[in-house]
Formats: sequence, C-alpha cells, structure tokens
Amino acid sequence: MVLRHRKKALKEVVTELDAFPKVELTYTERTASGASISIVTFICVVLLLHSEITYYFWPSYKFRFLSDADLHSKLKLNVDFTVAMPCDLIGADILDKTDQNAYTFGRLREEPTWYELEEHQMVFFTEMGRLNSYLREEYHQLQDILWKSGFQRLYGDMPGRRNQPETAHDACRIHGSLTLNKVAGNFHVTAGKVLPIPGAHAHLASFLGDHEYNFTHRIEKFSFGDSVAGIIQPLEGEEKITNINKMTFHYFIDIVPTELSKVIGKRVTYQYSVKELARPISHQEGSHGTPGIYFKYDLSAMKVQVTSDREGFWMWLVGLCASVGGVVATSNIAAIIIKWIVHTVCCAYGSGSSGENKNGSSKSTGGAALIKDSLNTVKSDVNGR
Repeated sequence: MVLRHRKKALKEVVTELDAFPKVELTYTERTASGASISIVTFICVVLLLHSEITYYFWPSYKFRFLSDADLHSKLKLNVDFTVAMPCDLIGADILDKTDQNAYTFGRLREEPTWYELEEHQMVFFTEMGRLNSYLREEYHQLQDILWKSGFQRLYGDMPGRRNQPETAHDACRIHGSLTLNKVAGNFHVTAGKVLPIPGAHAHLASFLGDHEYNFTHRIEKFSFGDSVAGIIQPLEGEEKITNINKMTFHYFIDIVPTELSKVIGKRVTYQYSVKELARPISHQEGSHGTPGIYFKYDLSAMKVQVTSDREGFWMWLVGLCASVGGVVATSNIAAIIIKWIVHTVCCAYGSGSSGENKNGSSKSTGGAALIKDSLNTVKSDVNGR
C-alpha cells in the first residue's frame, strides 16, 4: 500500500510557520470598534514604513570638521572671466609660496572678444548672478536640497553670440584650468605680458598709457576642484564696472577642502568664501600699487567631511521591524481599553433604563457584575477585529 502526501498550499505552510498562538475563529467576534482600530493601525504602519524607507534611501547629510592631512595633492583652479582690455595688453598668471615658474601650472586661453553682451546673454548673466546671490543668502535653508539635487551646476555656460559686431575686439576672455600647489598663492591679471625671468616675476607694461587701463571685469566661472552638487561658488555671476582707469580689485579667498562620502566612494572638492576690496591707484594721493585684478587665496588647515546621516542596513531593518511590532502591540492594548469602556457604558445604560419595578422605581444591576461581564466580553472578541 503506497501513501501519497498531498502537497500543501502556500497559505498552509505560512500558517504552520506562525509561532504565536491564535484564538480559534469560533471564539472570536468581529466588532465595529475592532475594525476601526485595525484601519487606524494599518494607516499608521504604512506611514511609518514610508517615513523609514524615505529616511534610509534619501538621508540627510552630516557635516563635521577634521584636520586636513593631505598635503601633497594638487589644487585645480577653473576660471572663465572677461576683462575690458584687449588680450595684447594684459597677462594672467600665478605666483605662490613655492616660487615656481608660472608656466609650470599650465596655461589659460586668452580669447579676444567684445565686452558688451547681447540681449539674451545679458539676461542669462543677470539671472545667473541673481540666482547665485539668492543661494548664498539662503544656503542654510537650502543646503539639504542642493546636496540631494545631483546637479553639479545649477546653470549652464554663457550662450554664444548670434551676431558678430563690426567693431574691433575691446575685451579679452580668459578661461581654462590650472593645476596648483596646495599652498597659498596669488592669481592675478595685470597690464602687460608675463616675463619668464628665473627667480623673479614681472609684467612688461611700461609702454601703456593711462587711458588704456580698464579693469572692468565679469566673472562667469571661478571654482576649485571638481564640480559637486551642493557647492556654491560665490564669485560666479559677479561684475565690477569702473570708470577709473587705474583701479585695483582684490579678492581674498579662504579655501576649505571638502570630502564627500557616498555609497559609490569618496570625492574631494573645495568650497571657498571671499572678501572683496577695490581702490583706485593714485601715486599723487598716496594710494600706491599696481592696477589689476588679484585673487589671493589661502587654504584652511581643516576640511569638511560630508557623510550620509543613516545607520547600517541591518540595524535599520531591525529598528523598522521593532517599530511596526510596537505599533501593532499598542493597538491591541488600545482595543482592549476601548472595548472595555464601550461595554461598561452600554451595559450600565441598558440596565438602568430597563430595570423598572412595579412601584415605578429603577433597579440597578450592580456595578461589579457589569464590569465583570464587560471584561469577559472584551476578552472573547478582542481578536475578532
């Protein structure tokens, strides 16, 4: 005789794996109050799951300061700005504390252009400056949104010209990237081309007249390191216009290394703050110096480490299960209390209205008996919701 075992359905297998004792259906009673508590419990569990899943997959960021021990890495400088002087009359280079030759850092491209923008270019530059100004002022309220946005730049490059003016070029666009030493330095644009003299630094500008100087400038890009979402470049969108020929503009820049840790790895970039100073050059009035645009930068000894504010997956999962279980257990306790109150009040009211004697007087059932009966009823149907 061969015995064949019937294959169990999936529902039966799952039911047998349930380790918690259950009340038989014949001993349970479904009530409206129990159903209401079940619905509320389900909604609370769904909201809790949504909140926890959102927290884990889209976490906020933590910022902390650490000492920067990486002293041998290089610093990348990205620039794109326009000076209202012909390219033949100005020169751009860098001088840092290592006294290396300016050409060892790379070369920037000098492109002759016109300083006055066309209408669509002016609209773009104005809106870029306005947006950057707003982000600088409201950064503390928007930093989480910016870091999570994923946009390396919130605006694109300056659109090209649609019409070529017939006049001669009156400005110079200086753009490109330089690889610098991680030390303090001075990136500047002054009159005259750079003379590569060993052990010295000079610009040949002795043949320029005072009327040829004009350091009105417009900055479209000025950043350090690679572009990363959440970094604001304070100088982008700035324009300085002057009617004084010999004018010097100083930008004092404090650079802070920033390390961004993500699941895919770490990225190192830089953010900076800037202070500005502008003054005219007049040797007769005692204001000495060399006209030009100077970006004097220095690096902080501290770095900012940006990490995701979330725990490990298994710890998060255990906490999530504990939270859901706590909500369900609390709902059971709330169901017992609510049903006890409902049964007690209803039984007391019903017995008081129906227990009249022959003399017209009311006869109460006894509070202790009512409470006992209501508790027995609650215990019998609390699992029926």
